Amino acid sequence: MRDWNALADRSIAGEPPGREEALDVLRSPDAELLSLLEAAYRVRRHFHGNRVKIHVLENAMSGMCPEDCGFCSQSRVATGEIERYRLESREEIVSAARKAKAAGAWKYCIVTSTRGPNEGQLDVICDAVREIKRDVGIRVCTSLGILERAQALRLKEAGVDRFNHNLETSARHFPEICSTHTYEDRVRTLGYVREAGMESCCGGIVGMGETDEDLADLAFELRRHGVTSIPINFLDPRPGTPMAARPRVEPRYGLRVLTMVRFVNPSRDIRCAGGREVTFRALQPLVLYPCNSIFTNGYLTTGGNAEADDLRMIRDLGFEPLTE
Repeated sequence: MRDWNALADRSIAGEPPGREEALDVLRSPDAELLSLLEAAYRVRRHFHGNRVKIHVLENAMSGMCPEDCGFCSQSRVATGEIERYRLESREEIVSAARKAKAAGAWKYCIVTSTRGPNEGQLDVICDAVREIKRDVGIRVCTSLGILERAQALRLKEAGVDRFNHNLETSARHFPEICSTHTYEDRVRTLGYVREAGMESCCGGIVGMGETDEDLADLAFELRRHGVTSIPINFLDPRPGTPMAARPRVEPRYGLRVLTMVRFVNPSRDIRCAGGREVTFRALQPLVLYPCNSIFTNGYLTTGGNAEADDLRMIRDLGFEPLTE
């Protein structure tokens, strides 16, 4: 059995595992899983204690995206039945922020299905963010696709705390999941977010046909970019998408992925994001050992646990939901 605690000690000290060690985590046997989670928890506890940050998503514009991302039910190539609507009004976005605050959310995330925002859409979102920051008192993240430099500055000036733009997978594998924009487009948006002074939220999706090496490369790329928050999603194959027939990630492998990302990015917020409920099923509580953050109340086009169930899970495990 490998000494996973030694790997945890080095991670806490600021020395990330090597690439081969990261691959060892992903390929470790089930018999070592509890020891691996114990080591990951030591790193998580050192930087984040037992606190769990709760995030709520608002799908502020659904469907009709011109991009062809193979995993997404909102893309132009998807044929599944989902809600399709234009950008919500300022009042609707603010109202959803109030509900998120009441549900105990630490951060409210505004998401739109688009390549990137046009100026009219940006006007509505910036106005809504100003009102939310003034009257609701909750942190705000926006996920609006590909940004230009001036747009990033406008969002920062409006009060956006964090901007989400996932790399999704490794640079090698990215052309297999999307052809309408490039990996470099996404990296450039991350640079504009940093320049504007917003926190960056950037992660990926597990289960899209990538290799262990691709997942390790993604984890190290996120470290290289110094992202603040890392959402790790697990593919929940959507009807009508090119990935509809892909199998779901095996839950024990999913736990090894989360642990590997924690060792590589020890101090960062790591969120077990989309697909948590259907991937981990009865093992859901175990994600809190490597992760210090979750979404509640569902995702963009799929449901999820209600906030009361997630709060119960957090407290039953002896963790503390962080709302302020």
